[in-house]
Amino acid sequence: MAIAQLSDALIDQIAAGEVVERPASVAKELIENALDAGARRIEIATAAGGKSLLRVTDDGSGIAADELPLAVRRHCTSKLSGGLDAIATLGFRGEALPSIGSVARLTVRSRAAGAAEAFEIAVDGGRSSGLRPAALSRGTVVEVRDLFHAVPARLKFLKSDRAEGAAITEIVRRLAIAFPAVRFELAGPDRTQTVFEAVDPGDVLRRIEAVAGKDFGANAIALAAEREGVQLDGFAGLPTFHRGNALAQYVYVNGRPVRDRLILSALRGAYADVMARDRHPVAVLFLSLDPALVDVNVHPAKADVRFRDPGLVRGLIVGAIRQAFTAAGLRATTTGASGLMDRFRPEIAPQAAPRRFDGFAPGGFASPGQANYSAAASPYRPLEDEASGGVAPGRAASAASAGMAEADAGAERRYPLGAARAQLHGNFIVAETEDGMVIVDQHAAHERLVYEALKTALHGSRLASQMLLIPEIVDLPEDDAERLAEHAEALGQLGLSVERFGPGAVAVRETPAILGQVDCRRLVLDIADELADLGTAGTLRSRIDHVAATIACHGSVRAGRTLRPEEMNALLRDMEATPGSGQCNHGRPTFIALKLADIEKMFGRR
Repeated sequence: MAIAQLSDALIDQIAAGEVVERPASVAKELIENALDAGARRIEIATAAGGKSLLRVTDDGSGIAADELPLAVRRHCTSKLSGGLDAIATLGFRGEALPSIGSVARLTVRSRAAGAAEAFEIAVDGGRSSGLRPAALSRGTVVEVRDLFHAVPARLKFLKSDRAEGAAITEIVRRLAIAFPAVRFELAGPDRTQTVFEAVDPGDVLRRIEAVAGKDFGANAIALAAEREGVQLDGFAGLPTFHRGNALAQYVYVNGRPVRDRLILSALRGAYADVMARDRHPVAVLFLSLDPALVDVNVHPAKADVRFRDPGLVRGLIVGAIRQAFTAAGLRATTTGASGLMDRFRPEIAPQAAPRRFDGFAPGGFASPGQANYSAAASPYRPLEDEASGGVAPGRAASAASAGMAEADAGAERRYPLGAARAQLHGNFIVAETEDGMVIVDQHAAHERLVYEALKTALHGSRLASQMLLIPEIVDLPEDDAERLAEHAEALGQLGLSVERFGPGAVAVRETPAILGQVDCRRLVLDIADELADLGTAGTLRSRIDHVAATIACHGSVRAGRTLRPEEMNALLRDMEATPGSGQCNHGRPTFIALKLADIEKMFGRR
């Protein structure tokens, strides 16, 4: 078959397959264009989940009349004056509008700042109309109708109107966090109105709470770290404040929302030993670095990036989050306390059977089988010599012992976890603090303490290793063998001795003793895959930590063991001094704090 030049319309439709995947892709491209134009108010209207209508209106700088025809042509852009190494805008490829126009009915109406009138241009299936005057006070309105009408085969791959509308909402939510000073309004006949009011850029947490939920601020720790020109800011949710999926993870690189595997892997690594594997952290991360150090031109959708030094970025994220948790000390999630309050429901006790009235006895009202009231025998008798201010000897001794006990616990109450007051069901310690109470799961808490002690002992120096009687030779691609050789020293610190053994092979001479019998080939291949993908070898460390966690689980205080008061208080003090003790190795909370104000609310005293 002879080679032929493709038509411009077909070229645009092929390009649209990469840029325009679904209505949410269209919304992302159009909103990013509005933000690049300096808009402060952006309105998005949809119908049928964006399939029949998607309109984006902004108050930005607009497009000059003579530039409108260029705006709907491929590879025409105003955003690459500094080249690919100095990209300071969200869009830069010059493909969005022509790609959309090739598969839908596109209309662009704009009035440039300072212009006397507005103009519009339409594109239908790749065919552009001429300029014509339009009515518009300022900014730009981009309207997309009948998406994929030019390529109807694509329609069968779209989801329901509700699902496509939800995807557009998610795009708006992610962009709203990155640009808190911009007002976003999402409306249409197929949805309820959603508005994110503009906030001061310095109050980004307020915008984050509007997007991620009002509980986020009370259950997150602020991040601020810098290393070799890479700045990390944002908020990391407490390990016990988690979700069943990763949708509540918002990551931005130089203001651009991304879904980068390296960053998401680093986020998982930061929570590796404080959260269950099937749960996902809640976090908002802002990475800022020189545009020359990151490549955003990886995919037409611009959701993936490549860092020049991925190990630096991963180490910064993991280290900053773990350091923030350590510096924050003990913190319990507010959701745990609210859940506890919800379970305390006042119940009406079953009414006792009415007692038969037997008349008045000399000593007062008497029920069947009940003796008359006797002041001498009653535990509720008045204090002896009360009228003269005296106190009964028994009462005096009781009051004195109670006062001494209160004095002994007074100092303990000033600690974050307070003074132990009781043990319930052989597993839960109830402690009193100055402003409330704390309930501690003794097994989960001690398991965490043992685990942290083991990690400190294991990773404080080179791990003990066991020498193999016969070194195991592992064959693998030359690139993987070279990467393993480059990281041999770091692997040796963890007890794994690896060295080159000819082309495309490595020899394993020692393995970490704590792992016991291990499949050397499988372990080396896993580490090689991780080095190729992320540039770091965390697989070996995670396996060692898993063994330490198992030992800690079996070596900690078991549920059902009765503890003495001094043992309970010692456990509380150790928790206060141990980083990460707010959750066990499986991600469950080790304690729940309940403020006195909340307790008073449950009893209607507030």
